[in-house]
Amino acid sequence: MLLRPLRGWAAGALRGLGQGSPRSPASGPRPRTGAWPTVNARRSAFPLEKEKKSVICVEGNIASGKTTCLEFFCKATDVEVLTEPVSKWRNVRGHNPLGLMYHDASRWGLTLQTYVQLTMLDRHTRPQMSSVQLMERSMERYIFVENLYRSGKMPEVDHVVLSEWFDWILRNMDVSVDLIVYLRTNPETCYQRLKKRCREEEKVIPLEYLEAIHHLHEEWLIKGSLFPVAAPVLVIEADHYMEKMLELFEQNRDRILILENRKHGP
Repeated sequence: MLLRPLRGWAAGALRGLGQGSPRSPASGPRPRTGAWPTVNARRSAFPLEKEKKSVICVEGNIASGKTTCLEFFCKATDVEVLTEPVSKWRNVRGHNPLGLMYHDASRWGLTLQTYVQLTMLDRHTRPQMSSVQLMERSMERYIFVENLYRSGKMPEVDHVVLSEWFDWILRNMDVSVDLIVYLRTNPETCYQRLKKRCREEEKVIPLEYLEAIHHLHEEWLIKGSLFPVAAPVLVIEADHYMEKMLELFEQNRDRILILENRKHGP
């Protein structure tokens, strides 16, 4: 489905690598200061395209309540919901890269994250049929790649390759986002929820992993020290039981779905 366009993109990327001064492999991963340019900057780079409709990404830890959030807003008028393509990650022509990564992250981390990037790019570039598009997580998934790298389970060269590929996507594709909804959840809450839903691949996830993912979300979306945050962030405290969470989603409905009601910062 995406192989033909990707061949064209890859050819352009290879041509682009020949421009400018080469970087020494020993210099390591470059700072991601250009990640997620502002919406206006991204759209001005694509003057021939029509004005993009509103895109909202729901971010948060594993089992933070993203599915519940998406299910709540999918009933709204003129809203389309795009969930993470987990089924694809669990079955790629009979292979399960998601399960492989959880059992041996050092061996399969790059494999999974490369495919995640491809499938999320497919989500971002498909025609948008409604005024508001609500997506489960953003395309690049800063958090999980960074966690693999920091924990020593992704070698520097893999981190550099993923970063180079994503930087090329940013330069050549419009994957801008208008709002980030951060479901801020205690790792212990996520751990208890995760055990209840009993996905086979997630049975091996320890609490320490969820704690690391939580801290990276805090660095990124609260402190702004991990990567630039180029969209407004709406923080919703998500430790509550189902009924309370539905109340919070209703209270924040206009801030999420109506552009004029969005404000920068948590």
